[in-house]
Amino acid sequence: MRLPVVVAAALMPVVAWFSQRGAFGPDNGSLSDRYPTLLVAAGYAFSIWGAIFLADLLFALWQARRRYRDDPTLVRVRPAVAAGFTLTALWMPVFSQQWFWLALAIIWLALACLAWAALRLARDSEPLPAQAWWAKLPVSLHAGWLSLAAFLNTAQTIVAYRLLPTERMLGWSLALLAAMALLLGALNARMRGNPGYVFAALWGLAGVYLEQSASARPGAILVAWLALALGLGLLVQTAWLRARLRRKLFSGHLTPGD
Repeated sequence: MRLPVVVAAALMPVVAWFSQRGAFGPDNGSLSDRYPTLLVAAGYAFSIWGAIFLADLLFALWQARRRYRDDPTLVRVRPAVAAGFTLTALWMPVFSQQWFWLALAIIWLALACLAWAALRLARDSEPLPAQAWWAKLPVSLHAGWLSLAAFLNTAQTIVAYRLLPTERMLGWSLALLAAMALLLGALNARMRGNPGYVFAALWGLAGVYLEQSASARPGAILVAWLALALGLGLLVQTAWLRARLRRKLFSGHLTPGD
């Protein structure tokens, strides 16, 4: 499974390049403007994809080295990572074609694959040298961003198909924000306070805050401040989890299941 990871990692930036040039239909920014929600982030936030694609490609090349071919953790996560990368690439043309239900299913499946892989890497009891930088960080960044993007995509699908009121979006937007908070907090806890995962989440939440704080839509200011509060909560949780992990390491009480 080493080669499929490399191919899938290289596929993502190639598809993104064509997507941003309208090869598959309207680009993501145009569609976001067409179907505005209270959970959309400022345009700058999506630039994180460049860093994610580069980090993923570096991870793919690192894990492809012969010396790491049979590492148990890498063997275990490669299928999920390859699937997550492939689904990420597939999402772009599907979303541009405005097949929103299919795009929604794809992004949630991609999140499931990469969150599971990030969790396995974060809890590896016998990591390879520099694995935290070459494997855990790239996959965690990708999973962290998708943990927000999946909810943003959900909100956009609701607006596109008018599944819920589009003039009064605050109620269901708050419900999505609460679900997002639960997912972010639960995964971060399971990953023992994962800095890469949290950084991507904070980047996106800051984008939501900036976009909604400047919006005139009803409820936008409340969503902006709640996004900011969620980001601060993640920071506090991460600091506590990292301190707890250090105490266990120093005391020798850390077990593989912790």
